[in-house]
Amino acid sequence: MEQLEQMRELSGSYEALFSKKAQLYKSMDLKNKTLTEEDYKKYILEQYTFLSRPVFIIKDKIYIGNTQQNMHQVMLAFANV
Repeated sequence: MEQLEQMRELSGSYEALFSKKAQLYKSMDLKNKTLTEEDYKKYILEQYTFLSRPVFIIKDKIYIGNTQQNMHQVMLAFANV
């Protein structure tokens, strides 16, 4: 829970950490619901599959997801550590 709070603080919201690609997102029909920040937090805590991955925290900066551009930024950040 502490780590989730740190990630939320760095990313700005629980929604930024939430994976809308998760199979449960579709099967629970969440795309047709209006979710609040508390809803995003609750779902992430209940099912780890709702957390976008990977998540890197490097020098107090957060990198979420595995897009090519994001992974490039992670590699650059690791090179500067």
